[in-house]
Amino acid sequence: MSPKRVNKKKKINFKGLTSLVPKKIDLKIKINPSNIIEHTKGKIGNFYENLKKEREKEKKRLEKKRLLDEKKEALREKKQAQRDKLKKIKEEKKQILIQKKLIIDNEKQVRKNEEKRKKIEAKRIKIEQQKIKDEETRKLREDAQRLKEEELRLKILERQRIREEKIKAKEDAIKAKEIEKQRIREEKEKERQEQQRIKEIERQRRLDEEQKIREAARKLKYEEEKLRETENRLRQLEIDRQQEIERQLLKEQETQRAKEEELRLKEEKIKAAEQERIAQEKEQREKAEELRKEEEKQKRIEEEKELALKQKTEEEERIREENRRIKEWEDKFDQEQQKKEEELIKKFYSDQQSNEDVKISSDDDNQNK
Repeated sequence: MSPKRVNKKKKINFKGLTSLVPKKIDLKIKINPSNIIEHTKGKIGNFYENLKKEREKEKKRLEKKRLLDEKKEALREKKQAQRDKLKKIKEEKKQILIQKKLIIDNEKQVRKNEEKRKKIEAKRIKIEQQKIKDEETRKLREDAQRLKEEELRLKILERQRIREEKIKAKEDAIKAKEIEKQRIREEKEKERQEQQRIKEIERQRRLDEEQKIREAARKLKYEEEKLRETENRLRQLEIDRQQEIERQLLKEQETQRAKEEELRLKEEKIKAAEQERIAQEKEQREKAEELRKEEEKQKRIEEEKELALKQKTEEEERIREENRRIKEWEDKFDQEQQKKEEELIKKFYSDQQSNEDVKISSDDDNQNK
């Protein structure tokens, strides 16, 4: 700014202005420090009291809700347990009635089978005596035929023995390999089955008693059927024996001529059957191996599923344990925070009191001066 412009500025005369502020100001303001402190103290105290009450109400509400849920869950579990217990009692009564009925039926069947067995035994003895007589007459005729057949049979047996030795050597080699493979598989399988066996023993023990009763009933029924079959067979044997004696006398001469041809054809059939049997056994071994591999694959899949289910259960348990620890930590944190807030309030009140004492002492000094 230039000096000329400075000189041209108007000068304002402040002498003629009257002051808006009075000359005598009473600086003595009547303020009671204790009222201010009490008022502030009341507001802060009310704030923290309300905060504490709200937190206590929230905790009580959550606790009440938790207790109500626990009561409902306990009531539901109790009702389910009662239903399961009643169902189990009904099943047990039903099984007891079935077992008693089976025992009574078994006793009746035993008596019935014993009577039938005695009748069959007497009939069988009679048939056996007649059969012995027929057998003696038949042996006399067969002795003459056996001498001729023996020479031819010895030749065939010698050739058959040589073939069987060769086949047996091959089979032994195959069996040795199969045994070694089977041993390795069994060692692995034993380790896995040992774990399953421990679980199975308990279940098997419960089923043994019921199984014994069922087996007894089935055995008695089977025995009855066999006795009936024996009776029928003995009757049929008697008829067949009479017919066989008549046919045998007519066919003995024809049989002698046909036997030599039959033995030759039989030897050829044995050779063909042996070849076919070897091929079938090879095919069966291959099928058994494929089936075993498929079963092992299915077992591994099942074990993997069980392992996945177990891991899932462990993961859920771990999450529950983690939530429990977090809940404990939150409760502990809330308690510590509450203690800190109480200490802060106490400290605030003590600081306010000390400030009030300082102000009061300074006022007293000013008044004395």
